[in-house]
Amino acid sequence: MTPGLMQTTPLMISGILTYAAQAHGAREIVSKLIDEPIHRYDYAGLGRRSAQLAHTLERLGVKPGDRVTSLAWNTHRHLELFYAVPGIGAVLHTANPRLFDEQIVYTINHAESSILFFDRSFATLVERIAPQLTTVRTLIMLSAEDYETLIAREPETYPWPSFDENAGAFLCYTSGTTGDPKGVLYSHRAVVLHAMAGGLNSAFGFTAFDVVMPCSSLYHATAWGLPFSAPICGAKLVLPADRMDGASLHELIQSEGVTFTGGVPTIWTMYLDWLEKTGQRPDTLKRVVIGGSAVPRAMAEAFKRLYGVQTLQIWGMTETCPIGVVATPTPALAALGEEAMDEAIWTRQGRLQFGIELRVETEDGTEAPWDGETSGALLVRGPWVVRRYFRKDADAARADGWFDTGDIATLDANGFMRITDRQKDVIKSGGEWISSIDLENVAAGCPGVKIAAVVGVPHPKWEERPLLVIEAHEGAAVCKADVLDYLAPRIVKWWTPDDVVFAAVPLTATGKIDKKVLREAWRTHLTS
Repeated sequence: MTPGLMQTTPLMISGILTYAAQAHGAREIVSKLIDEPIHRYDYAGLGRRSAQLAHTLERLGVKPGDRVTSLAWNTHRHLELFYAVPGIGAVLHTANPRLFDEQIVYTINHAESSILFFDRSFATLVERIAPQLTTVRTLIMLSAEDYETLIAREPETYPWPSFDENAGAFLCYTSGTTGDPKGVLYSHRAVVLHAMAGGLNSAFGFTAFDVVMPCSSLYHATAWGLPFSAPICGAKLVLPADRMDGASLHELIQSEGVTFTGGVPTIWTMYLDWLEKTGQRPDTLKRVVIGGSAVPRAMAEAFKRLYGVQTLQIWGMTETCPIGVVATPTPALAALGEEAMDEAIWTRQGRLQFGIELRVETEDGTEAPWDGETSGALLVRGPWVVRRYFRKDADAARADGWFDTGDIATLDANGFMRITDRQKDVIKSGGEWISSIDLENVAAGCPGVKIAAVVGVPHPKWEERPLLVIEAHEGAAVCKADVLDYLAPRIVKWWTPDDVVFAAVPLTATGKIDKKVLREAWRTHLTS
């Protein structure tokens, strides 16, 4: 083998910052804050303040490899941590404030963080858990009084070091719905490659004319890599802090000219409901990417039909940085006509992206055909897929590199992947499989339904049967008969839920339906 004769410059997160400050220095970053006026600066300003923060971290004793934790929303100060901490060779652990206190404490202690940065709105939480934090020696509020005072006198330039691109950069923990949360340690190489792929036309399709507003939380798998993909492409960034209600999001979309945004389905359910009630329109918005759980078809149709906004599904997980697939159109689909193309995009999680390999494996270990019908365990492999969980001895991936996602899926001839269920959520009724996701997607289209959740519960004859739990929109007049009548012409008869109940649907810390809680709450419903 003849070695190549090209330079081996390592892929550094600081390289993204340096590039953005040079090539798109005047492109704006707009940030809401918890209790301060809106903040405006640009990529050049981000570069200067990240340099000041890097000097501050070193002054506080942070060394390469050390962990630093953040408990913060989508703000410019949190964004500065995203660049300064890994930039000096340390690791940023983005703690998830929506976890239970015990889980937050567990992740910070497991990370062995020395410094905790937190937004003012988490002051009470931090005060509550601080005595249990075994390694944190410094607490810093991300406020004008504390954070700004700390960095104010530091130099606005910093000699970002170059080191092994496989060094750790971000430590993100799974939501821990079963057992303790597991740490996924992203490398510089993985983050940079993931960011480059995220901006491609097959994924988010960014240009320097885009205005990107991440409504996926910065603490959740680095907000789908948007804090890195947007600067690489020179897009304007709009950071909404913790304000994810319809009115707040619409104000930013209109005032800042947002063209692209993304988040979990519950955010967009509330936003569409707000638009309907107020008669407002998102004038500049072109694309909404939705992940975390399957996108209800009715949501995608509403965005397109009423507002001309394209809905893109995304599938991924903390273990994939998190982009796995994105549902974007192709010429082959377009040739089938607009209706067929929409059908494919709205009913599938996405298509094969460069950098991620997909494999659907049947129960006997063989690869399923790419026919769009044969389902099996979904496995992934690639440069931004987890190999081993943080501080674990055994690899999470197999010896051949494949990582079992825990999802059941199909792949079709065009490379589109469709999640049919989680392995633990699929319903086995009388020896036949029922997809809880498919049932939820149909039920979510029923007028008055805010969230539809389907779980399998024990049945004396059929082993399991589907139970449909509905959380209705406030003031909506919808009953069991309405839901069943809506489902009847849209599903096969034996998939019909054995009962429909109305209750608040619990969500996980990442905004997904918490089926573990639902199964436990309703496990005797059909047997008692």
